[in-house]
Amino acid sequence: MATYFVGDLHGCFDELQLLLEKVRFNSDDFLYLTGDLIARGDKSLECLRFVRSLGNQAQTVLGNHDLHLLSCAYGIKKVKPRDNLTALFAATDFAELIDWLRYQPLFVHHEQLGFSLSHAGISPDWDIATAQSCAKEVETVLQHGDIKNLLSQMYDSQPDRWSPNLQGIDRLRYSINVFTRMRFCYADHRLDFECKAPIDQAPPELKPWFECDNPIFQQENILFGHWASLVDCPTPSNIYALDTGCAWGNRLTLLRWEDKQIFSQSAVKNVGDYL
Repeated sequence: MATYFVGDLHGCFDELQLLLEKVRFNSDDFLYLTGDLIARGDKSLECLRFVRSLGNQAQTVLGNHDLHLLSCAYGIKKVKPRDNLTALFAATDFAELIDWLRYQPLFVHHEQLGFSLSHAGISPDWDIATAQSCAKEVETVLQHGDIKNLLSQMYDSQPDRWSPNLQGIDRLRYSINVFTRMRFCYADHRLDFECKAPIDQAPPELKPWFECDNPIFQQENILFGHWASLVDCPTPSNIYALDTGCAWGNRLTLLRWEDKQIFSQSAVKNVGDYL
């Protein structure tokens, strides 16, 4: 029995299957996914169907592309041609897949296995209990509340700084942005959404969220995706950046938790095939 984590799929179904074959993934194993199952690669439909078919043998968190898919499905936004989602929207089980997707969490904390998982990271102003609470607030609206209102108002970068006094859509939007969009922060912990560069190319006033002065960034094992330009950049030993840009022609990465062994599968298509 083994526990695996895989980085952003972005429709790279073939690479996922090759990786799972490589580690002989079976019914006794469990797979966690960093979100962004869809968009850019040519097999988003297959990715959604497969992860859903694993049932209680897998758990994904929601990424920014997953939330954008929900917005498109609810008629709030239009599908971007480059996201390559025609087959998904034409699928006979599209409604069922969308309903399954909106019930996925933003954050997973596993006390026994000793890790926390989200698509983009954890706010430098949060402890684990706050992260869990803020994730639950958003998940409750997605699953049982006015989902269309939430999705229509999430497209904004403000507020960019946490306060426990945040309420309503501001509080929900901040949490969504932390869990699905965050990369760099300023010294005062304000979030920056403009810079997507590798760390060594970022402006000097910015630092990656996991280098901010939050004790849990030294104490907690944190796994995330989202930041493909971190590929091959060193991170602290307890910080696992798993998006290695497969949809951009790089590779898909799988981590076996028990021994921290990394498995990789190069992209089977050129990045130009997706653009």
